[in-house]
Amino acid sequence: MSFWDQRYDRAEYVFGEAPNAFLAANAERLKGYGSALAVADGEGRNGVFLAEQGLDVLAVDASPIGLAKADQLAERRGVTLTTQCLDIGAYDWPEARFDVVAAIFIQFAPPAMRDAMFAGMVRTLKPGGLLLLEGYRPEQLGYGTGGPGQLENLYTEALLRARFGALEIISLESYDAELSEGSAHAGPSALIDLVARKPA
Repeated sequence: MSFWDQRYDRAEYVFGEAPNAFLAANAERLKGYGSALAVADGEGRNGVFLAEQGLDVLAVDASPIGLAKADQLAERRGVTLTTQCLDIGAYDWPEARFDVVAAIFIQFAPPAMRDAMFAGMVRTLKPGGLLLLEGYRPEQLGYGTGGPGQLENLYTEALLRARFGALEIISLESYDAELSEGSAHAGPSALIDLVARKPA
């Protein structure tokens, strides 16, 4: 059983059932869009939220156990989403396929794989499409309240500006906040949020 299967193999939702706070705060920006990709969506809290906003959602993750819980959460909430179990590192990121890409606390290393994934997100956005990304900054290692323990899985403003230079950056913010998103993301946290749009 993989690390993420082991983590999700319990009744509770490790990161909670409510959407990520940053994603929820950007709900207004989602109006008028039709399709969304939820990257590494785990137990589905964010994909389900996107579906609740009226989007046609594909939630991808490497954990079949997590995605089964995503399906259950969608059913309880009265929405539908498509789940696909796959290795994100091997995903083909179909060109200009999605109006919205949501990438919330995704953790992938080494840097070459992360950079390929970021490039894939840009590729798969339709012209005019929206990227919503939240991650942890290096200062998170000092807090130890969730997230990866590897520096290469953490984000800086300079990194995100460089990797998403093809997009129009609407908002890029670094700040500390108290998170309460399940048992795995709880306490003071060093966050970074990116909202960006692909030029039409």
